[in-house]
Amino acid sequence: MQCVILAAGKGTRLRPLTDSSPKPLVKVAGKTLLDHIVEALPTAVDELIIVTGYLGEMIEEYCGQKFYGRPVTYVKQKEQNGTAKALWLCKDMLKGRFLFMFADDIHGKADIARATSYSRAMLAMTSDTPERFGVVVRNPDGTLCEMIEKPSHAPSNLVSTGVMVLDQHIFEFEPQTPVDGEYYLTEVLERYAQQYPVAVVEEHTWIPIGYPEDISAAEKRLDGLAIG
Repeated sequence: MQCVILAAGKGTRLRPLTDSSPKPLVKVAGKTLLDHIVEALPTAVDELIIVTGYLGEMIEEYCGQKFYGRPVTYVKQKEQNGTAKALWLCKDMLKGRFLFMFADDIHGKADIARATSYSRAMLAMTSDTPERFGVVVRNPDGTLCEMIEKPSHAPSNLVSTGVMVLDQHIFEFEPQTPVDGEYYLTEVLERYAQQYPVAVVEEHTWIPIGYPEDISAAEKRLDGLAIG
């Protein structure tokens, strides 16, 4: 199984930590975010596709041609034109079902494994600040009904944590509606889910890293998980 990891962003909210380092290489508890992410992948993942952009050469140097025993292919996103466009750059490399995630946050290994047990799935979690994320609305059967990117008035406290199990059918739904020049995967997913149901799987361990103060909070959380 392949895993696409989006690692092209500038990480502006994490400045000054990202002034001279890409966000995926920022360290939390002595490990880079990329280390945390790839360590949590299930053994079924045997190939990585990393989409790079800002300071991408540093990511390539750090991960090399093999990272945690998995071969790596790098794809350059030259324009900051959105997550959907980033995924489309990988279209010709992907075969069948694949895992998709961002190089931003820390996830529980068991949660990712549960997601991969479904044909198509996305991880989600309740949040006290849903307006910072993509809000998820479920159908009665627990599949994805609607996603709203960073709404001013959230219809739900359930938010996408950015981990998804997709398949090649996603590419039947071209990105259509840019927001401030960026094409988000959100609107593509909504159309995709109408024809190919996507299970919404609630996640237990998600540690988002958006701002410098999130790092110390994450380290305390990781210490607690290790003790527990």
